[in-house]
Amino acid sequence: MELRHRALQVLCLSDPEQKVAQTLELQAQAAHFSIADQAPSTDGLTLPGHPERPELRSHTEMARRSPATPEGRAVLLHAIAHIEFNAINLALDAVWRFDGMPRPYYLDWLRVAAEEARHFQMLRDHLRGQGRDYGDYPAHQGLWTMCEKTRHDATARMALVPRTMEARGLDATPLIQRKLRQVGTPDALAAARILDVILEEEVGHVAIGNHWYRWLCERQGLEPESHYATLVRRHEAPRLKPPFNEAARRQAGFSETELRWLQHG
Repeated sequence: MELRHRALQVLCLSDPEQKVAQTLELQAQAAHFSIADQAPSTDGLTLPGHPERPELRSHTEMARRSPATPEGRAVLLHAIAHIEFNAINLALDAVWRFDGMPRPYYLDWLRVAAEEARHFQMLRDHLRGQGRDYGDYPAHQGLWTMCEKTRHDATARMALVPRTMEARGLDATPLIQRKLRQVGTPDALAAARILDVILEEEVGHVAIGNHWYRWLCERQGLEPESHYATLVRRHEAPRLKPPFNEAARRQAGFSETELRWLQHG
């Protein structure tokens, strides 16, 4: 059994329940898999696999609704569930795509994929408990767009997906939780507790991105902090805006220099 080929197969699954189940199964059996030197062929495959619903739109077309209403909370949690579904795909893509990495790299990203799968399932179960489901509202593909931009460069991928796009969740989640706790209804408080679990594990995911970004920079003789700024410009990564969750970012491995750069550019 070969890990990267199997990760690609799971990435191509379109049914969310199958993708979650097979991601968790793959991670549970990871110790028994070999790891190929070269990426498997993608001939005839559509990446990533995703269901017919939700309808995918540009992020500029997405409506915002207040979490003070049940419908608004459903829209909010659906959006977070979609981010987690995308995050499964991003982690699986990191497993199959990049050659020449040590075995712990592939196992790290498989672990991330499994944790993202659990996050998605928790959120989907919550939505179902409120009479909704994943796919009931439109969603956008911002995370996957950056995945495509960095498909030929593992260093750029580590810099701009976990360290940039996913790290935004470290900043946004406490603000969302505060709003949910202010609402104070049982479903809002339950959602805030789910986000406690997600935030704790997302710190670890960003830390993995930081670790492998710096590992790749060291291998290539690059200075990580200055090269990050180069990659942001080259790939037109979104400019991050405060407030920043500096405690979580420090825990995830950001340096004081990087935190100052975020604040002041």
